[in-house]
Amino acid sequence: MDSYRIPTGNGASEYVEKRSRFLGLVQPVSSEDEAREIIAACKKQYHDARHNCWCYLLRDGTERYSDDGEPQGTAGIPMLEVFRCAGVTNVVCVVTRYFGGVLLGTGGLVRAYSKALKDAAVSANRAVMIPCTVFSCSADYTDSARLSKLISDMGGVTENAEYTEKVSLTFSMRESKKSEFELKLKEMFCARITAKEIKTELRPVSEL
Repeated sequence: MDSYRIPTGNGASEYVEKRSRFLGLVQPVSSEDEAREIIAACKKQYHDARHNCWCYLLRDGTERYSDDGEPQGTAGIPMLEVFRCAGVTNVVCVVTRYFGGVLLGTGGLVRAYSKALKDAAVSANRAVMIPCTVFSCSADYTDSARLSKLISDMGGVTENAEYTEKVSLTFSMRESKKSEFELKLKEMFCARITAKEIKTELRPVSEL
């Protein structure tokens, strides 16, 4: 189960190069239909712009891009490559260009479109999808505070707590921390408390 990155929100940027104005937009998506709706909305909003170049990548391997009238290979593919190199997926980007009357050349266009995307991506923030194991366990009230602190100290996240005769916790832990956590749990509570594995799945961890 490999980790990967996703945007956690919408990002926007504005960049001016030799009087050409570049507006970048980055948004998280989960399907082609969603990506194409965002692209269509941008084209409608900026219908008076010279170019609306775009790209998107999905976790299933789908990749699409458009230079939208710019010289071939100067917009869509460079933008796509920024996401590939960063390991970001489930994302769409549109960079709108209002032409300023000065030609930028092939290299200038590649740099401008890449910068507009990168600046927008930074403002969107990202999360890393990391394999995590979900556990459940129960503890006496006298042990529950120490157990919660151990989970927190190990980078775990408590997702649910039920208070009956005992305190029952459901929490997630990075898979890479699982063995260390189980050892510390055994040492701290002398095997009085055991954690039952429920499932292992990818969970988002914020990456600012």
